[in-house]
Amino acid sequence: MRSRYSAFAVGDRDYLLRSWHPRTRPRRLDLEPATEWVRLEILSSTGGTPFHNEGTVAFRAVHREGGHEGVLEEHSRFVRHDGVWVYLDALPG
Repeated sequence: MRSRYSAFAVGDRDYLLRSWHPRTRPRRLDLEPATEWVRLEILSSTGGTPFHNEGTVAFRAVHREGGHEGVLEEHSRFVRHDGVWVYLDALPG
């Protein structure tokens, strides 16, 4: 989760697509260059150890755009795919 947040913060589209499960990965990912990602707070997590094949992360990501601050909150699901942790989707809130 932290590596994906960092990729959003620096605009690393390639990493974001590589770390997204092929079943749910978008064909194209447009990042907004005016968005400045300010802070990531991990609220909770489940699984995700070497003994798990899936896990979740609830987080709050603070961003600024056009002088206004916003918050993205999500409960994300991650799974192992070809031995690597990848983002699958967001759980319904």
